[in-house]
Amino acid sequence: MFGMGGFSTTHLRREGARAMRRLGFGLMLAGVLAAMGTSARTAHASEPEDFSGPAHQVLAPGDGGYPPFGPELLPYVESSTYDQGLLYDALTPLHGNVTAADLENYYLSEKFGVTGPVIGEENLGPGLVIKRDKNNIPHIYGATRDQVMFGSGWVAAKDRGLLLKLAVGPSFAATLDIPGINPFGLLLEGRSFTPTEQTVNFVNAQKSDLLEKGPQGEQVLSDLEYWAAGVNEFENVYGPYLPPELQVPHLTATNAIAGFALIGSIFGNGGGNEVTNSNFLANLTAKLGRKQGPKVFRDLREVNDPEAPTTTTKPFPYDGVPTGPTPGAAVIDPGSVSASAVQAASVAQASKRKASNFLLAGPEHSADGHPLAVMGPQLGYFYPEIVMQADLHGGGVDAQGVVAPISPYVFIGRGKDFAWSLTSAGSENTQQFLEKLCNLTTLPPTRASTHYLYNGKCIPMTHFDAGLLGPGNGEPARELEFMETVHGPVSGTVTVGGQPYAIANDRSTRGHEPAGELAFSDLDSNRVHSPEEFFKAANELGTTFNMPYVDSSHIAYFSTGRLPILAPGTDPSLPTFGTGRYDWRGFLSQEQHPHEVAPSSDVFLNWNNKPAPEWGAASNEYSYGPVHRVQLYTGFKPGMTEADVASIMNRAATQDLRAVKDWPVITQVLEGGPAPSKRAQEAANLVTAWLQHGASRYGVEGPEDPGAAVLDAAWRPIGEAVLGPVLGPELLNEFASISSPENAPSPRGSAYDGGWYGYVYKDLRTELNQPVLGPYSTRYCGNGNLKRCRASLWAAIQTAAERLEKSQGSAPSAWRAAKVRIEFPPLPKEVFPFTMAWTNRSTFQQVIEFTGHGPTE
Repeated sequence: MFGMGGFSTTHLRREGARAMRRLGFGLMLAGVLAAMGTSARTAHASEPEDFSGPAHQVLAPGDGGYPPFGPELLPYVESSTYDQGLLYDALTPLHGNVTAADLENYYLSEKFGVTGPVIGEENLGPGLVIKRDKNNIPHIYGATRDQVMFGSGWVAAKDRGLLLKLAVGPSFAATLDIPGINPFGLLLEGRSFTPTEQTVNFVNAQKSDLLEKGPQGEQVLSDLEYWAAGVNEFENVYGPYLPPELQVPHLTATNAIAGFALIGSIFGNGGGNEVTNSNFLANLTAKLGRKQGPKVFRDLREVNDPEAPTTTTKPFPYDGVPTGPTPGAAVIDPGSVSASAVQAASVAQASKRKASNFLLAGPEHSADGHPLAVMGPQLGYFYPEIVMQADLHGGGVDAQGVVAPISPYVFIGRGKDFAWSLTSAGSENTQQFLEKLCNLTTLPPTRASTHYLYNGKCIPMTHFDAGLLGPGNGEPARELEFMETVHGPVSGTVTVGGQPYAIANDRSTRGHEPAGELAFSDLDSNRVHSPEEFFKAANELGTTFNMPYVDSSHIAYFSTGRLPILAPGTDPSLPTFGTGRYDWRGFLSQEQHPHEVAPSSDVFLNWNNKPAPEWGAASNEYSYGPVHRVQLYTGFKPGMTEADVASIMNRAATQDLRAVKDWPVITQVLEGGPAPSKRAQEAANLVTAWLQHGASRYGVEGPEDPGAAVLDAAWRPIGEAVLGPVLGPELLNEFASISSPENAPSPRGSAYDGGWYGYVYKDLRTELNQPVLGPYSTRYCGNGNLKRCRASLWAAIQTAAERLEKSQGSAPSAWRAAKVRIEFPPLPKEVFPFTMAWTNRSTFQQVIEFTGHGPTE
């Protein structure tokens, strides 16, 4: 229960009420913080210029935090726990029929300032006031920038204090990349991590990255310090009256730096899967031979598939398949990966999330000539949500959107005359190096015996004592320690040609976390007035994201990241020998990142798909093939409104990608011969009928839903029927552990990001002798025999129908797919029972256009 120690909601309300009585003042209207020694007069702040036209936002389930705090505001706080979840849920059944009235009804306003009544007001001294709207969203107004940052910290402690408390320790773990540890998982489990002085010093040292940026870097460091002061002052006032389980420890700017690393570790990293790939390649080669094995590996990696949908059509070459010798790339001995390395790789991949989208339509598509945007991050669904809404104004700051409670800035949202968002790009900012072990006295190596070869010398690894991991998941508390090399933390060992190597994981942003905060400081601070200035700001972000931009005249796109330039003779898909000869050769310049203004299509689309042609898929990315969920965004036309773009998003949010893209090709193969039984034909017909009605997953109680049940049951057997003749059972299972056959709807929300959709689509089109760009090296289904391929697909459908008949009865019209509803962990359902109909949609979403533009500096 979030580490709450059994505290009930009733208990927390009672404790909050006692605190208010003891303090002797309320929050509503007056809200004077006497403990700060500040004046009781109300701060008055004028609303900034707002050049937006219709501007909407929504955050599921709502902006309310846990526990509800303050008796006077309690009714509003409680209502804001899932008030926006109700709006979000009401939009889902509209599919592609969203109207302007629906936007007003099912979104909140994202205009600057409070819309509707002010239901609460806190005056934190002369010049600083926090106003609450009816949805409990804070609007912070300060006479100075320092006050705004202080207010952001105060709100973070008040609205997300429990989340802040739980994030403090895991944030430090995130900065280090401790092998086998998922920092976000620790947070969700409420598991503590107490950093050592060595860890704190490691994070503190990163402040130099900000100071090297000059005055703007110094400003960011000051912002973080005032934010921490706001958190601490809230705790000074209220902490003594709260249970220990809810008290946030004293924070500093160092905590904000660590918190920035936590966000990046979840959403902003890619790569680091090279050893797993190498093991797969070695097994493919052992089964298929030295000629075919590597070709099949390249087929499945899809590093640069020319059919992959991209956000920009301009090519940006990066991390492609090498064309010459690769003496710096290692193919490991099959099965030689140590247990610790296998576990660390599994945890690292599980910790990454990428499920966000944007749809930008330029002026040529817009009814009023101003670009339109529907965009937002899919952060996962939690209660309290891991971000919070806020509106910040004063001292040169004007921004509204969502704030990560571990940092002061709006990191996704809008300024006076432009808006931006983020989707995880997953580009290769992490690479695994193999360090040749030397001076070994034991194997596996111990702390005393671990040396490695670097630049011709046998040098010792460094020992890092990270801190104490608290008990949890049936495990006792334990010290977290690891070894590291010049290339990063060591996760385990492998052998290459029988020789032992250590696996080191090098992340480009490790030790350089806070510099990325400059991007959000610029975006929040009225320093961006054009796409070109947006590109400059976005380029400060070291973590890897796709960033859209919209103003009254332009749409633009930039893909971020401190992305390393690999040495000649290496392969981005495979681990690199860490001898020193193949170290990174710098990082991409701003111009080398995918970016564009005003594309010829007048549309930018992204749903975590490939950024640009010739942009290589990171070593853990297996979804840059010819089928991607971004292809569900169709129907753009001239004369569109915000509602039209929202309709495209909302229709796609419940569609089944497999049905829309794969099933028509599967049907073409099936139609070449008779079904093995009447039941198999009936099952196939159900999928076809469902597709004809739009292939929506919504409802599962309407007449089209049996088709969803059939496809759910048949999909993995279909994928195995296509790839199995070449891979065989063992390699199929290994590949399924690397790239899951499907990413179906689940209570987490996001779906269809990764799966075998592209492999089925491209291979079956090849079997049908249809035009294919970038064909595979071999034909997979039926080993290239169309008749055998057809028989295997029919067999998969027959098996699915038999399973459904056994489990759901003999009437196919009564078959139903599993009913999936979105849940909001980590609180148990008895504490937070609200759920929503499944939809593949952003957690926070903006629908916005700008009808004017402010002056440029």
